[in-house]
Amino acid sequence: MKNKTLIYGGSGGVGAALAKKLVANGSDVHLAGRNEDSLGTIAKELGCKFTVGNVSDESFFDTAASEAGEETSSVVYAVGTINLKSISRLTTEDFTNDYSINVIGAFHSVKSSINALKANKGSVLFYSSVAAQIGFPMHASIGGAKGAIDGLTLSLAAELSPFVRVNAIAPSLTDTPLASRVLANDNVKETIGKMHPLKRLGTPEDIANLSAYLLSNEASWVTGQIFGLDGGRSGIASM
Repeated sequence: MKNKTLIYGGSGGVGAALAKKLVANGSDVHLAGRNEDSLGTIAKELGCKFTVGNVSDESFFDTAASEAGEETSSVVYAVGTINLKSISRLTTEDFTNDYSINVIGAFHSVKSSINALKANKGSVLFYSSVAAQIGFPMHASIGGAKGAIDGLTLSLAAELSPFVRVNAIAPSLTDTPLASRVLANDNVKETIGKMHPLKRLGTPEDIANLSAYLLSNEASWVTGQIFGLDGGRSGIASM
């Protein structure tokens, strides 16, 4: 039986790149997200099924988990926000929305598939951020939400061991559609890329490569870890 990975945010930059890599490696995927056209295009390319819905609707997770089925061995929550505002401009709604999409959605993605994950000795993968590791201006809301992802990762890893592994990746800014408003043009991309010791932005494929490893049996002794994948930004001073 093939391993099946349920990917929320399956039409996003990271989700789609991971889906393509997993299928190329012989795994089955089930995509879930809100953009029916994009999901349908990727699903047709990969020969997989998909579920359309919004992470603000709790029933969406139950539907996706049901349609993915009992073969689900991994859940990936590749849904997030990039909300950059000064503290004077942030509102309660900003914090509530960032927390809901990033953290509560991640929680529901696991809860809805928990029986299949336990039965298949599966794995869970979340996405944090370098902004939860070091401080950046204008990141109070999203940094707080991603810090909560770190805590959720550790708590679920403890609770679900030894049956389910739970890990997270904490990227720096990655060149994806989600980041397009920040990465407005090539000059901005080059400038931000140079802030990293490796002098470039991350790509969806960078994230997908590590993601695929953490979901695989090669990482069977890895749980409760938050991996920095940030071009060295969190640990090395850029010159």
